[in-house]
Order: sequence, then structure tokens, then C-alpha cells
Amino acid sequence: MIIKPMIRNNICLNAHPAGCEASVKKQIEYAKKYLTKTEGKTPKLALVIGCSSGYGLASRIAAAFGYGAVTVGVSYEKEPSAKHTGSFGFYNNKTFDCEAEKAGLVSVTLNGDAFSDEIKAKACEAVRQAAEKAGIPAKIDIVIYSLASPVRTDPKTGIMHKSVIKPIGAPFSGKTLNMMDGSFGIAEAEPASEEEILNTVKVMGGEDWELWMDVLDKEGLLSQKAYSLAYTYIGPELSWAIYKNGTIGKAKEDLERACRDINSRFTAQKKIKGAWVSVNKALVTRSSAVIPVIPFYVTCLFKVMKEMGLHEGCIEQIVRLYRDRLYTFDGLVPVDSENRIRIDDWEMRGDVQEAVTSRMKIITPDNVFAETDIAGFKHDFMEVHGFDVDGVDYEAYVDLDAE
Repeated sequence: MIIKPMIRNNICLNAHPAGCEASVKKQIEYAKKYLTKTEGKTPKLALVIGCSSGYGLASRIAAAFGYGAVTVGVSYEKEPSAKHTGSFGFYNNKTFDCEAEKAGLVSVTLNGDAFSDEIKAKACEAVRQAAEKAGIPAKIDIVIYSLASPVRTDPKTGIMHKSVIKPIGAPFSGKTLNMMDGSFGIAEAEPASEEEILNTVKVMGGEDWELWMDVLDKEGLLSQKAYSLAYTYIGPELSWAIYKNGTIGKAKEDLERACRDINSRFTAQKKIKGAWVSVNKALVTRSSAVIPVIPFYVTCLFKVMKEMGLHEGCIEQIVRLYRDRLYTFDGLVPVDSENRIRIDDWEMRGDVQEAVTSRMKIITPDNVFAETDIAGFKHDFMEVHGFDVDGVDYEAYVDLDAE
């Protein structure tokens, strides 16, 4: 079939295999260009939990193609059928494994529910097998926790928890932007109930990160020099009502609580070198396209940062994280007062935020395409799903059975 994007309410329902392949290859080339393997300082074995897109995919690409690391990745993807494409993550993983094999790199990708005990056990076995194949000790040097799921089934209780994006304490109303047509609207959301808050923390908080670390420790798979990282976002104050101070923010607070607990139980006992939450830049993801206020803010942010020569995508952020924060010459990891790594530093610069705030005040339906980077936002959203990628023939027939 010829695959065209199917978009409903700012959600893309399909993916293009060739576009996903081209996008992954572009990230691989960037990592190879800007990262250099340093014996004894860079990772040899990486586990990426949530490896198929965004920061998780970039983290795996950087470890493998930048540093030559053996990688084990975990994600939950939909495979293609005769009439429907697979998820974009399915094609990203497929491309990663194919390119890793061509480069002589060992990689294992597991498709399944990372929240489950079953996949945790399979991942441990995959780490051992990958290490044996590469001829290295089965000791993980870096654990990346980058899951972005709307639901989680607790393996202990069997209860499925669903997350929500809602404010806490008071209703929310804010200006939002439809990135597909440039139209403005007012987004409203009622405050979350206590149950919704707890469910969101259960899904997006740090409990499962801790469970992964417990399993890896029990199985003797953690290097004493290992790093463990999870990703978060803080953003500007204008987004806090729906983000930092809302249900997502509560979950992210729990992520930081889990980081402190991991350090007290693992770093203090010298089982690993350290665990951190990395605060990353605002980027276009499936969720950011539908969170109120965020599309409007991000389109203005992109415009400003591109004008200042500061704009970064996922792979650029992660390359800078690895090169300038984790695997530095002196071995020190720079952090803020809350022990967080800050790769959102360019976004949150005073001059950048001042320029974004000023720009948001002047945007109207008449100048939205000229004064914001709505085109760039839309491009990034499409590229996530394998569309609007340079060099791809979107009129070509795709055999989904072969895929």
C-alpha cells in the first residue's frame, strides 16, 4: 500500500517504515560524528528501558554508535499486519538492530510490557546473552529509564492504573494552538481527583524504576561504575498549572523521590556510581502535541532558539548529556542544587525565556505562521511517525507483509 499519515485530534495513528528508517539513520550519523569512545570512561554495556523513540532511542543510539556499547533495549510495540502499519517504535527498533548488526555491534531488543516481572526477567537473560556474545562481563554500565506509557499494570496487584494530564486543586484554562492548521483555542481541564493523582504517580512516577534496579541488583548485573538515569521536564512557569503543579508534576516529584532512594540504597553502598534525574529540553512528542499550552509555547521556543542558534533535538540533547555531563574528562557529573542534571539549560536561559514570553504576547491568527515555528513543530511531529522526512518517496508502494 501507499502510506499516508492518518491524523485525528493531533494524534497520528500510523507510521511510515522508510521514514522511520531514515530518521534513525540520521541520528546514528550524528552520534558517530560527535561522540568518541574513550577506553575506561565510556559505557560498554547499556540497558535502555523505553528504547523505541524520543530520548530513550537517542540514548541507545548514542551509547551504541557513539561509544560502541553493547545495548539491550525494552519497549512495547505494535507489529504490522497485512492492512495496518506497525507502531513507529517497531520500525525504529528494527532499523536500530539492522544498523547495529552492520556495524558489528551487539544489540538485543525485547518487545513487551516493561512494567511486568516477565519482561524484567527476560531483560536480565538478554543482558547475559548479549555480554557473552560480545565477550565482555555481564555488568551494566548505564541504565536508562525512559518509559512513556499512559497505563501500567502493577505486577503485584494486577490492577491497571491510567494516568491523566490534569491540574490539581483548581480548573485550568489556557490558550492553546492546533499545530496542524495554526488555529487557536482555549483548553480547559477540571482538577484531578485524588484517585487520578495516585494513578498518574503509579504510572509515571519512580516506583518501576526502583523495581528495575532491584531486579538488576539481585541478578548481579550492575557494575560498580554504573550510572542510572531517568528523564523529566520542568519548563517555564506559564506551563506549571497543567504540568509541574499538575498530575504529571506529582509523578515527576515521585521520580525524584525514587532517585534519592536509589542513591541511598545503591550509590551509598557503592553498588553503582550514581543515579540522576536529567531535566531535558521541551521537544515534540506524541504527548506534547496534546497537552494544553505546550504546543503554543514550544512553537515560540523553537523559533527563538533557532534564531539564537541554540535549538536541539533528541539526539543533540543526549549527545551533549553524555559528552558534557556523564562521560567528562574529569569524571565529575555537574548537577543543580537538587542533584539534577540540567540539559534544559539553554531553554531556560534568561534571554531565551524573555524572548519567548515577549513573542507569545504578540502572536495572532494573522501572524502565527511568521512569528512562530509552527512549521518546525509540525515537521517534528510528523517525523516522529516517519513522515515528512527528507529523501523518502512517500508515493512508493510499501509491502506491509515484508515489513
